[in-house]
Amino acid sequence: MIFHRMLQDNIEKHLYKGKVIILYGARQVGKTVLSKKILEVSSKKGRYLNGDEPSVVANLTNRSSMELKNFIGDYELVVIDEAQRIENIGITLKLLVENYPEMQIIATGSSSFDLANKISEPLTGRSRTFHLEPLSFVEITQGDRLVTDQVMKRMLIFGSYPMICNMSDSEAVDALTDLSSNYLFKDILKYENLKKAPLLTKLLQALALQLGNEVSLSELSNLLEVDIKTIERYIFLLEQTFVIYRLPALKRNPRNEVGKLRKIYFIDLGLRNSLIRNFNELDLRNDVGALWENFCVTERIKSNEYGEYKPNYFFWRSYSQKEIDLVEEYSGKVNAFEFKWKEKQAKLPNEFNALYPENTFTVITNNNFVDTLFSRP
Repeated sequence: MIFHRMLQDNIEKHLYKGKVIILYGARQVGKTVLSKKILEVSSKKGRYLNGDEPSVVANLTNRSSMELKNFIGDYELVVIDEAQRIENIGITLKLLVENYPEMQIIATGSSSFDLANKISEPLTGRSRTFHLEPLSFVEITQGDRLVTDQVMKRMLIFGSYPMICNMSDSEAVDALTDLSSNYLFKDILKYENLKKAPLLTKLLQALALQLGNEVSLSELSNLLEVDIKTIERYIFLLEQTFVIYRLPALKRNPRNEVGKLRKIYFIDLGLRNSLIRNFNELDLRNDVGALWENFCVTERIKSNEYGEYKPNYFFWRSYSQKEIDLVEEYSGKVNAFEFKWKEKQAKLPNEFNALYPENTFTVITNNNFVDTLFSRP
């Protein structure tokens, strides 16, 4: 089954406006497929260049604008896949966008720290950035309400990497195991020149087991017997390679609100479950509440991102132990969300209401999420 990616529509709206399109995303989420699809449907003459090909790297590295044009040819839409492989790619892209404004470049990368470091200064004001996530619930279901429950429950166990969605359960387990073993740390280890994949695995396993809870760096440091700076660095790199997502605490009143801790969610739950080797059915698990919270947070972010609605995201907790799972802040407005697997009553804490009187509050369960999770104020 081929899925239409919602991000395609957003990217196509921003083509041919004098900026390089930068497409970030984890390995295996479909960046190559998406960029080739944009080439396929375009009325412009297009060319695909693979940054893993030595000849492509050689011809796009430290070349003059004329040499670049001679290599690329008379094409109007050019995709440079895995652009971070190319040395000084930022300068190359700058030369192309300045000298050949009629040429639209799309550059993709699987690690934002690597590609961003190479393009940030040369492309200041000359680029537009997009992030591609694993398939969203909306992309998989395509509005078919008859499959919503089935798709949602499978996503809680196996995630939504494109290749997984077309596999049997047993095939999905094998593929996710291979992904977590062979691809998960590739960009980090190469970038940092590290040989400590076991430490990264242990860190991710610890984070997987703390899903839905606030994360203490000092506790992780003690558990893994490494210093806090190393933990901080690895968590940063895991976020920059699109493995995890950090959610900070909303703290405007130091006396009432807890602000030092973070919640950490996994970009894909199949990857998370692979790390702890747990692909059990939902009725045999004791972590369904945490899985549901992770699902709702990441699907909400995908929906907002693809809808080009970009609020600030937080969780909230008071010193009296009152909590809110997700808080969105946008243009001075605050929207609060509680995620409950089963139908449960939830009340907005009085402390939160007093601090943020102009708010909305939504409780999202497995029975109402289709109508509530993806709507925006």
